[in-house]
Amino acid sequence: MKIGSLMLGSKVRWLAPLAAAAMLSSPLAAQMSAFQQGGTAQSDEAETTSEESNASSMPLAAGYILGSGDIIEVSVAGQDEYKSRVQVQVDGTVQLPFIRDVQAEDMTVAQLQTEIASRLRSGGYYTDPVVNVIVAGYASRYVVVLGQVGSPGLLPIDRNYRLSEVIARVGGIGANGSETVVLTRASGEKLNVTLEDMATGGDDQDPYVAAGDKIFVDRVNEAEQATYCIYGAVRSAGCYPVGDSMSLRMALARAGGLSELGSEKKIDVYRNGRDIGRMSLNQNVLEGDVLKVGERFF
Repeated sequence: MKIGSLMLGSKVRWLAPLAAAAMLSSPLAAQMSAFQQGGTAQSDEAETTSEESNASSMPLAAGYILGSGDIIEVSVAGQDEYKSRVQVQVDGTVQLPFIRDVQAEDMTVAQLQTEIASRLRSGGYYTDPVVNVIVAGYASRYVVVLGQVGSPGLLPIDRNYRLSEVIARVGGIGANGSETVVLTRASGEKLNVTLEDMATGGDDQDPYVAAGDKIFVDRVNEAEQATYCIYGAVRSAGCYPVGDSMSLRMALARAGGLSELGSEKKIDVYRNGRDIGRMSLNQNVLEGDVLKVGERFF
């Protein structure tokens, strides 16, 4: 749609002088011409602003952008002698057979393929080379994920990722993690997004991340957090947040499920310091409950 708008704007500007010459004798026509030119300029400005805004929401719309440190594999179809595995240097170039220095930084894979094919063709090395470029190692574009997540660290951005996808890829939020994720852009802008918003909201509640972003999940003060505790024959004993309408089955799943010897029929529930006996797996767990999971007999 934007390309069509730009082409239409271009045609209006090209036809404006001809229309003005044909209707030069009309004062009204002159005024209309001036109005159209002013409107076109405002439209172009509005489109530029819109494109800048969309750039942050779709950081890799045109494909992965190469940068220093990335490793690529370059080959020419049907030419076994032309295969090379190289790293993008600090100056943004790669060293390739025959054509030597080729600028790769800030180019997409498709753009680099076109550039290499053009250089090989113009140098007389191949008549019509079909170049293939594969990114073998991502090093230049990544986000930093810190705090209470399964696997904090650096996550390469090899395509468009939404915030929820990044959280999932690092193992989710830990037992003591906040439900609110802080996304800090490279520009310094901060966004606070809750897990519920990411899961149930629209696209604006689950933004795309971009290279250089930082993602942080804070630790929740256990004294201020509604929790239940579970121990015994489970995979991950400990204290966990009590979700809305959390069933005993969900509480078991949150603790990693039963161990190999664990039994669903031997779960004792302690509430307010008293043993209230055993519950159905569909009954709700409340704040402060302590669950003891027993072992089954063979």
